[in-house]
Amino acid sequence: MIKKSKISNSINVALLASVSAASAVSVSAYAEEESANVERIAVTGSRIQRQDMETASPVTVIDAGAIRAEGYNSVDEILQSQPAMAGMAVGSTTNNGADGVAQVDLRGMGSNRTLVLLNGRRMVNSGSGADSAVDLNTIPVAMIARVEILKDGASAVYGSDAIAGVVNIITKKDFEGFQFDVNGGATSEGDGENIELSGLYGFNTDRGNFTFGLAYSERKGVMQGDRDWVEQGESSFIPEGTLGGKQINPETGEWGDREYGYDYTQDSWLQTPNKRYSFFANGMHELNNDMILSGDVLYTKRKSKQMMAAQPANLDLKVCENNIKQDDCITLDQAMIDGGVAADEEGMINYRKRMNDVGNRVYEQETDTFRISAGLAGVIDVNTGMDWDLSYTYGKNEADTWVHSSIHQGNMEKSIYANQDAWFGGDPMSQEMIDAVSYTEQTNGGNEQHVVAGVISGEAFDLEAGAVAFAIGAEYRHESGYYNPDPVIVAGEGTAAQQDPTDGSFDVFSVYQEVSVPFTDKLTGEFALRYDDYSTFGSAATWKIGLTYEATGDLMLRTVAATGFRAPSVSELYGGNSGSYDYLTDPWNNEQDPQILVNYTSDEDLDAETSESFTAGLVYSPSYIEGMSLTLDWWRFKIDGAIARLDVQAGLDNCFAGDASACDTFNIGANGDLSDLTNPLTNVGYQDTSGIDFNLAYTFEGLGLDWKINNDLTYLLNFEQDGVDYTGTIGGMYGGYAEYKNNFNLTASRGDWSVMYSNRYIGEMNDVNTGEDISSVLYHNISGVYHFTDGFSANVGVKNLTNEEPVSVTSGNEAGTVPEVYDTLGRQIYAGISMKF
Repeated sequence: MIKKSKISNSINVALLASVSAASAVSVSAYAEEESANVERIAVTGSRIQRQDMETASPVTVIDAGAIRAEGYNSVDEILQSQPAMAGMAVGSTTNNGADGVAQVDLRGMGSNRTLVLLNGRRMVNSGSGADSAVDLNTIPVAMIARVEILKDGASAVYGSDAIAGVVNIITKKDFEGFQFDVNGGATSEGDGENIELSGLYGFNTDRGNFTFGLAYSERKGVMQGDRDWVEQGESSFIPEGTLGGKQINPETGEWGDREYGYDYTQDSWLQTPNKRYSFFANGMHELNNDMILSGDVLYTKRKSKQMMAAQPANLDLKVCENNIKQDDCITLDQAMIDGGVAADEEGMINYRKRMNDVGNRVYEQETDTFRISAGLAGVIDVNTGMDWDLSYTYGKNEADTWVHSSIHQGNMEKSIYANQDAWFGGDPMSQEMIDAVSYTEQTNGGNEQHVVAGVISGEAFDLEAGAVAFAIGAEYRHESGYYNPDPVIVAGEGTAAQQDPTDGSFDVFSVYQEVSVPFTDKLTGEFALRYDDYSTFGSAATWKIGLTYEATGDLMLRTVAATGFRAPSVSELYGGNSGSYDYLTDPWNNEQDPQILVNYTSDEDLDAETSESFTAGLVYSPSYIEGMSLTLDWWRFKIDGAIARLDVQAGLDNCFAGDASACDTFNIGANGDLSDLTNPLTNVGYQDTSGIDFNLAYTFEGLGLDWKINNDLTYLLNFEQDGVDYTGTIGGMYGGYAEYKNNFNLTASRGDWSVMYSNRYIGEMNDVNTGEDISSVLYHNISGVYHFTDGFSANVGVKNLTNEEPVSVTSGNEAGTVPEVYDTLGRQIYAGISMKF
């Protein structure tokens, strides 16, 4: 029978397993003390209900207490601070191109290769439309009970997207009473304010519990120009405009070389503003002694903005033949000719102008994400009892986006031809000219998901060493997505890059099974097999084999070998061609700016990626040192047929060196003509990465205090992609792959108070393009919590205590660095209170 005590015990065990030494720990470290006489519970990475937390796969858990103590404001901030993260997941400091989205990048293998679950079930992809990953902004911090990070390939259990691992976000539930929380902070510069208000209400019934929550959060922007370490920008697009690279002197009317580069940092955000409104609920009702109805609901509205300098208009204008004035060309007067302004061989001349008179580009998004999941669970009176679960999950994301102060290229050309003197004279634009060429770009998009799943688990039969446990399940999933750019952009008539609409869907039917076999009292095997049939590329079969061996009472050895896959997303299959201004170095020196337009293409014939993953490690809890445990795991992930865009910089360099195939692949014309530079999606990519994770957790008493030490280290041995070794490198296109990343936490507590010191280390790297040495950085944090009563507590803390500045990266993507890797805000002070009634 199912009783409320069983449900309560399960939740309590899971919470106990998630208690960390101040931040994150390996679940297995606590397995031994919690393994006796407890109910079976669900563990991330397996469908089999277990009586202990020991599995072959490494799992890190971050609980609500650690989240509050560290002053995290968003889920992406929680995750990206972990040493196992690498690459360049977009977030609050991504001002260019992310549309306010926040993502996770486990192992640096790409956000679309980390599966995000909410309460063990898939979360709908979200963002501005036809998205291939989950926007973590949709999940408010206030609703999180804990975050579980499975650092192992899990396609055989969860299907597509779990190549690099799984992030399972568990929400607060089984709550009774009312709780109100206020958390906020700001930088020591007096900007970047953030606040979160949340309320939680729950009540018990005779047969269950219902928990409801509301949350509001706001994050204010920080300008790049407000930080002394940000170097001045040097863009060739200036407000006065240039013609053929020449600039007019408005006072003398003379033309000559461009005299300066425009400083765009004064108009760009370092931290982007964001507002979120969320409602969430969890419910559980016992229908009878053998059946439970449960469900959860989440709704989040996000309003976000990014801002960059005024639109850089880049037009090629036709020069009138023999300087005979016409309606569709410009004439070069004598002052222009004397200043060196001249048409090219095709009778064209390049005109560049920073459209400051129109105003800064302001990107604005309003997204609505809704998810509801409901399930029936029960027990079949067979053998020792078999658990069954049937669920339906629906998710929908809709987004409207705007780009204010956009420029209509076609109208601008017409205006220039009709008003040449007004455009080239260097004087401010008239309102009539502004109205004629400017508009607000509007787009809309969305994602939708339906998942129906069923699973049966239990014990099949007994062996001498124990029972053989199993899980068998089936799942149907439908995914769709669309994105509709502004008609001006679709027509290629804007000064922003041209983009086509995206619209498509796919279905997948899956069956899977897992078996846990105790070969001996010390050796247990875990086996999983899954088959997925897609309506797009076909079918995929994946498997997983894991072993745990209790070598001694103190030492457990574990290893996992698994295969995985990632199905091409809607945007990868059906995404229309789109342009992107990438930071590149032109070896021919034809381009005036490092941001070069690249045409991105998709392919409906893409196949699924395939992968192999291996982990091997140990969990050691020495009996002679009470309270100490450590884990050590070696891991390796290999992806073949990776869906990826090729390295454009490598293509440029190879083409320049005489490789004709590189010129053809990237559509590079004669003499380095980059007017049709293209980067296609292909299945020829690969990734090969390996490393070592180490965790030490130690709790002890001393000096009349309770102490907790936790240290997480990731040592990256190798990260290679498409023939390029990124190990120990950093760049604006791919992010950072430091060889060493480490988090250290030390907590001292006594009675009602606790104080924590932590630091985060990012090792030295090399600039991937220039080879320059990039120094390491160490961030120091300190915080404290005091419980005035059982229902009232307060916390305060300082992040980046020593106000470390981000390391300069020549090939960085914003503000002369890579904001997704380093702390760009400086010292931040935060505080909060929690009241429960």
